[in-house]
Amino acid sequence: MKNRFAILSALAALFVLIVASQAAIESARYGLQLCLELILPTLFPFFLISVLLSRFGFPLRLGRRLSRPAEKLFGVSGVGATALLIGLCGGYPMGAAYLADMLQEGVIREDEAEHLLAFCNNSGPAFLIGAVGAGIFGSARLGLALYGIHALAAVLTGLLLRRWAPRPSALYLPAVGSAGSFSKLLPEAVQQTVSALLNVCGFVVCFTVFTGLLRANGILEPLVRLFPLSAQDAVRAFLIGFWEIGGGIGALRGLPPTPLNLALAAAMVGWGGVSVQFQTLAVLAGSNIKGALHRTGRLSSAVLSFGLSYLLFTLRS
Repeated sequence: MKNRFAILSALAALFVLIVASQAAIESARYGLQLCLELILPTLFPFFLISVLLSRFGFPLRLGRRLSRPAEKLFGVSGVGATALLIGLCGGYPMGAAYLADMLQEGVIREDEAEHLLAFCNNSGPAFLIGAVGAGIFGSARLGLALYGIHALAAVLTGLLLRRWAPRPSALYLPAVGSAGSFSKLLPEAVQQTVSALLNVCGFVVCFTVFTGLLRANGILEPLVRLFPLSAQDAVRAFLIGFWEIGGGIGALRGLPPTPLNLALAAAMVGWGGVSVQFQTLAVLAGSNIKGALHRTGRLSSAVLSFGLSYLLFTLRS
């Protein structure tokens, strides 16, 4: 039954691509542009550095200092809590890739990795400050405020989920051994980074085409018209961002930085889009880390980000 549904869905998608081929081509071109101009430049250095940090034992070194506050706040080990820092610096899906790498290195357990995934896979400053703040709303300061709200929502999500945290992997961490020479680790890190980014870009283009076809065929409009005319452009952007964050944020271009528009942007970044869900699954492939709790965390982050942003920017205006 499942195979039959998958085949019918694929045939339906093929038919839509043929009928609306021009819209599909333009959407794919836009997705590739997003990858070249935004995703690759902002994510590549963070991906590479995070892989090297993991290989050189950074989680173990910093984990010793973080073990006590991490266990009290989030119910996780200090080494696991470093994923929150990496995720908030590197952006989607860097936190997930970092957790998979730590699990492979044997410094955290599978159940702890799944719990950490709920609040450690987040957007980074380059996207929120550069792309959203300066690029969309014309203000890096607004982007910095949105980044602070995003980070706070991640921390609050971790606090809310503390009671379901598994026992931390270790309070007394093993000694940090020799990681190998830089000349040996750098090529391995570059190969791993390129592979992960190809997965990311593949899903970005896929979901950009999907949302482009939704727009070209007017499928979103009945939902958009349920809202007041003044909010329809922002709602349309949010519906696109539910599927693919880059396209959703891009659809906000030209709209004024009202509390509602900023809150919707924060919610989109907090959720990350269905595309990010698949990007996360791609970088977790082979690690046995399940992604169910990740969706719970992303939903929590979206709700908290919307509420905090709307409150802050309403009081500010």
